[in-house]
Amino acid sequence: MRFDQCTNGNIFMHGWTKEQAVMSEHDKAILQELAKKMRSYAEKPEQEELMQLWRDHNDLKETRPLIYLDLENGWNELLPQEFTCECEGEMAQEWEMWLHKEIIYAEKVKCDKPIEAKFYIPYQAIDTKWGVDKKVIGDFYGGEAYTWESPITEDMMEDDFDVAELIKIPQINIDWEATDAFTEIAHDVFDGILEVERRQWWWWGMELTHPYVDLRGFESMLMDFYDYPEKMHEILGRFTEGYLAKIDFLEKNKLFTPNTGNCYVGSGGLGISGSLNPKAEVPVSAMDLWGFHESQETGEVSPEMFAEFVLPYQIKLAERFGLNYYGCCEGLDGRWEYIKQIPRLRRVSVSQWADIPKMSEMLGSDYVFCHKVSPTDIAVPEIDEDHIRTRLHQVLTDCKRCGNHVELIMKDNHTIANTPRNAYRWVEIAREEVAKVYG
Repeated sequence: MRFDQCTNGNIFMHGWTKEQAVMSEHDKAILQELAKKMRSYAEKPEQEELMQLWRDHNDLKETRPLIYLDLENGWNELLPQEFTCECEGEMAQEWEMWLHKEIIYAEKVKCDKPIEAKFYIPYQAIDTKWGVDKKVIGDFYGGEAYTWESPITEDMMEDDFDVAELIKIPQINIDWEATDAFTEIAHDVFDGILEVERRQWWWWGMELTHPYVDLRGFESMLMDFYDYPEKMHEILGRFTEGYLAKIDFLEKNKLFTPNTGNCYVGSGGLGISGSLNPKAEVPVSAMDLWGFHESQETGEVSPEMFAEFVLPYQIKLAERFGLNYYGCCEGLDGRWEYIKQIPRLRRVSVSQWADIPKMSEMLGSDYVFCHKVSPTDIAVPEIDEDHIRTRLHQVLTDCKRCGNHVELIMKDNHTIANTPRNAYRWVEIAREEVAKVYG
């Protein structure tokens, strides 16, 4: 069975249908044995030490640099060499896969991701999104090149189409029968071994320019800044209206789940924090959570144009959250003077497209410095350890000098050259370089 490995390893992105929500005694026994093994790692004292380390780090207390590896599609090359599903049911196989990943983190990856005695269950839900979508040409899901036909054409822009008529406010529809069914099964399988906890991603981030590119095309978006500025504002405003309505719906119906514990947050790293939802209670509003905002698609747009067209809408969304994470792959040094206007900004992405020493000076000790290490370092059959060391040593030296709260994040790993040792070795090298620079 082929699994979607691209998402991070500590959350299911979707639930299961009523038909999939079945569990045989055979599969239950396999899952319980794996859960017991996972629990044995979770009970080790160093796991709580890691939780506290992340908590202090995100609360801007002085800590050593943290190291986090998210294999993403690299799991497709790691697991086939080390893992064969023993479970027979479709849902049980996905649960088995998740448990194996957590055990691999504990036994082989050994980065700073804590292992907890918890099993996370999502909702089975459908998000209607924007009610209009692109026509994909090529194999979108097969990993091959593709393009698309954008539904908002040049003629429509010229005719000043009705934005609210075309772009709908997203609706969330939960299949409670299916959700209750697999939740009950999870309790039956794991109670007494792992704590079953609800955890759901209702969105990855409050994306504005990504859906704009889907609906207009990338080149068209770049021209719209000049050719159709009023309509561009109208479309971005509609997306903002949609996200705000979704936040209101989730708050009203008490559907938010925590992202302030041992949870992947933003574009990399963990959201463990003592500043938000410190008692790990079920959040009742977005103010209990991390928000995430980025605009990779405008990376080559001038800072001033970004500030005029995109930032005002991001600020409206960020105002709803208790703390905010900003950025993904785009370089932020050129537009930092604007980005720092984001309210309650705490975590900031420092990618390979940024001037890293400059970002180190800009962030100082006021933010978390989320450094995205280049995944090409481990995407080759034989890694260049000297090269990896040199790059990490320079970043760490700059960060120490500027008093940064730094974390080293290895992500976007779409291949590890079928060499799992690359990933494990990178963590070892990162630890060695942290020790050299920080003692």
